[in-house]
This record gives sequence, structure tokens and C-alpha cells, in this order.
Amino acid sequence: MNGLVSQALAEFKAGGRVGDWQDLAFFKDGSAEAVAAKVDAMVATGAQVLPGPAQIFNALRLTPLDTVKVVILGQDPYPTPGDAHGLAFSYRGNRRLPASLRTILAEMADDLELPMPRAGDLSDWARQGVLLLNTALTVEAGQAGAHLKFGWSALVDQAVAAVSDRQSAVVFLLWGGPARQRATLVDRTRHLVIESGHPSPLNRLRDFRGTRPFSRANDWLEARGLKPIDWRLE
Repeated sequence: MNGLVSQALAEFKAGGRVGDWQDLAFFKDGSAEAVAAKVDAMVATGAQVLPGPAQIFNALRLTPLDTVKVVILGQDPYPTPGDAHGLAFSYRGNRRLPASLRTILAEMADDLELPMPRAGDLSDWARQGVLLLNTALTVEAGQAGAHLKFGWSALVDQAVAAVSDRQSAVVFLLWGGPARQRATLVDRTRHLVIESGHPSPLNRLRDFRGTRPFSRANDWLEARGLKPIDWRLE
């Protein structure tokens, strides 16, 4: 019997439509099933995997390929139960906002002259076409980075390449080394790439704040006749 992650994968694939994420090779050649099997094997040993199975593919489900306007790449989900829900950097916990997200939202507030949000759920961004995709879609509770080598990264590479190939005008916000490595997958003749350091407080260069990625992204989208992203969070 398949584990819960394999079942969630099967449901995600069954809910796809022609031309959407489910057409990626990752979901066609057995790669996705192999990764899901690894995650289910960890669950079978008693490990708690986050987020819950129903939320693992939220980034792809909330932002179909043909709706993508902006791409933001993260690393892996928050390793504290209840915090992550399948969107990079997005947070649903009840404590203080995670440090990197706090930095992102502070930059957004300063850049757009908006109040600093008190909550960190970025679902509204995703529904407007902001693909919030992590390099790994799962993690073990209390063990950040535990699934980074499980094979999820192939999905990220293929997703970035597909957005570059199939969409006409997208802003790629690449923050930090792993995300910036994907810049080579983007056709810069059609898309805008904005690179900077990571918003993490561990980034000693502090080269994220002041880069104004949100206004720059919206200015570029509007210049091409596209509706800008409403970055405000209620």
C-alpha cells in the first residue's frame, strides 16, 4: 500500500490539466514517485514529515504554470509543526515571524511604503501568480534541510525552465546562492532576473535589504501591460 505522500502525489497528478505542472518530466518519468517513496520510507520509521501530505504541492496547485508572473525560490519548509503549508517563506505559525520572512516583509513595506504585515501567510501572492517554490517540498520536524538531497531539486530546475520557456514575461526574484544558480535556466531576453543575497540574518553580506525587488517587479510587469502584484497582506 502506498504511503500518504505517494497518495498525495497521485492525487496531485490526477488533478492536472494539459500544459500544467503535471506535464513536467519530473511527474512523467517516475522521479516524483521515487522521491515520494523516500519520504514515505522516513514516515514509516516514525519521522514526522512537514508539511502535511495535502499541502506538499500547494505552490504548484495555487499557481498554475500559465498564471506565473513572478518566481520566488526558497530552500525547504519550516521544520516546526504548524508553520509550513507548502509555499516558500509563507508562515502560518502562532509565534513571531521567522527571521527571513520578517526581513522580506520589512523590505516589501519599505519598498512600497506600506505597513509592516503582522501575519506571514503568502497565499494571496500565490493566487496572483507568484510561484513560491522550495528546493525541497518536504522536511522532517526539527531537522531543517533533511530532504534537500531526496531529489526534489529536479522539480525546481524543470519548473524554472518551463516558466522561462512557456511564459512571455516573468520576473524571477532569486535570493541567495542556491536560487541564483537557477539564473542560467532563464531566458533573459524575455524575462527579468533580479538577484540579491538571501534575506536570512545569517547572510553576513546583508545584500538583500534595499534592493527594492517588489516595486521593480511591478514596474516591469506594468511596462508590459500586465497587472502588477498586490503585495499587501491583510
